[in-house]
Amino acid sequence: MRRALLVASLLVGCGSTAPPVDHPTADARVGRWVSPARTFRTNLFWIDAPEGVVLVDTGFLPSDAEAAVAAAERATGKRVVLAVVLHANPDKFNGAHYLRARGIEVVTSQAVIDLVPHVHAIRHRAFASRYPGEYPDAPPELEAFASETLEVAGTTLTLHALGPGCSDAHVALEWEGHVFVGDLVANGHHAWLELGHVDAWRARLDEIAALGPRYVHPGRGASGGPELLAAQRDYLDTVEAITREHEPTLPVDPARVDAVREAIEARYPDLGHAVFLRIGVPAVYRRLAEAS
Repeated sequence: MRRALLVASLLVGCGSTAPPVDHPTADARVGRWVSPARTFRTNLFWIDAPEGVVLVDTGFLPSDAEAAVAAAERATGKRVVLAVVLHANPDKFNGAHYLRARGIEVVTSQAVIDLVPHVHAIRHRAFASRYPGEYPDAPPELEAFASETLEVAGTTLTLHALGPGCSDAHVALEWEGHVFVGDLVANGHHAWLELGHVDAWRARLDEIAALGPRYVHPGRGASGGPELLAAQRDYLDTVEAITREHEPTLPVDPARVDAVREAIEARYPDLGHAVFLRIGVPAVYRRLAEAS
């Protein structure tokens, strides 16, 4: 509860309220809509398939999903027919309410579905009063994909159910050399380290790299190639190394945690969402202390 309230108070006020914009990607068949600062500049991608559009993630508010669908359908001249949720955080799943009301199927892994009610309860306490009339009061209903391979809209998607990373379960969507990885990669932004799963996160990056993607599409920031996976691993390695330099012990020492956070911010002065470290650094510190 305390952590959820802290992240709410820190994040809602960060950045401007500039309108969201469409951003091109290297492949014209893939589009990207970026939410405004008030909903954390989250990427919602779409795949322009032969017979329809697939949306990747659904946005923090139903209005984000509505705007992303409008952008995708305007750009492609086709209807959105499916959406895929990549992990259980509200900027990935809350927009499913709007999509389902439009008759659009929203799928993810069973492991992600199992996490959604608990995550929704925590985030609802933190955010509902800050987005009155906008934040969903109930978790969305999502459908578990029955097979790793989906034939949809005249194309083939491969959905990889992955273990813990920034969340306790993830999905990576693979399509024709593209891999959509959600917040397992944050290009130009600090990572969401709330759970402190640094070792597991590196394992997820290795699994994604083994797919041999030409394009990697992150939860925040611009798309790129496999170098984004290497950069994310380097970031996690550096965060862990800086934390170890401060000799984490239990009980958690707030002064040491602050020193770690300041050192990470100094190492990465140009990354967005440094506020994420207020939650992430204590989690990493605690996990390293418990393992020592």
